[in-house]
Amino acid sequence: MKFTYDMVRRHRKAQDIALGASAAILGIIVVFPILYTISASLFRMSDFAQWPPRLWTSSPSWDNYLRVFRNSLMVRYVYNSLGTALIGTIFRGAISILAGYAAAVLSFRGRDFLFVFILATMLVPSDALLIENYLTVMRLGWTNTWVGILSIQILAPVNMLMYRQYFKTIPREYREVAMISGCGDFGYLRMIVLPISMPIVLTLSLQSFISIWNSYLWPLLVTTDQNMRTVQVGITMLGFSESLDYGPLFAALAVIMVPSIVIFALLRKRIMDGILGNITTTL
Repeated sequence: MKFTYDMVRRHRKAQDIALGASAAILGIIVVFPILYTISASLFRMSDFAQWPPRLWTSSPSWDNYLRVFRNSLMVRYVYNSLGTALIGTIFRGAISILAGYAAAVLSFRGRDFLFVFILATMLVPSDALLIENYLTVMRLGWTNTWVGILSIQILAPVNMLMYRQYFKTIPREYREVAMISGCGDFGYLRMIVLPISMPIVLTLSLQSFISIWNSYLWPLLVTTDQNMRTVQVGITMLGFSESLDYGPLFAALAVIMVPSIVIFALLRKRIMDGILGNITTTL
């Protein structure tokens, strides 16, 4: 018996070591590009010519960031990206929350069919609709506008599904008490459901912000005016990658990463609670 117990304990210890090593390797794979981008953004031109390539420099230069922001277009690109990402996150969140609430709580004819129909749109690759979406936006005169950039990004069936699954875990008795107290559905959603669901709201809001912030192909198609381009598209137009001095290019890439990193750092606890809570409700 003791021999068997020792074997099981050693086996579990080996599993823990293997799991820890795998997590560490995956962590390095994820974090290394971020750290290298930040480090390379401080390189001088001569640092990129070193062999073997170096991971950091002993004489960092902040001139790369100055060169990036001396370009007035870069400031405009960041402004456009922040504006569209924030507005898109708000609208996507509002639409997804209302749709998820209706699918989870309200009872009306055709509710389940309508929700399944919305989810079925996920089966259609977005690239297959790219040309039709572009032609529609062009006919409406929305090219070179924030409306055009956000036109296909404010609807997220996956978010609707997540909210629906989360809202279904809230006891129905809460709504019954709220209705008896004279609180309508909107008041119940605003005062009871949303505070309870704040972890998943923050998680999906961050995901939406990052998704819109990082979008490239669609903004590239619907913007031809330099003043309306987003930062993802704009940095490819600034000419940094056409010279041997890659410092400004890495500085611009580092600027792109800042909002996502800062938001995640500030809200990481609530975000992880939302992820774990959503996994539990889905299971």
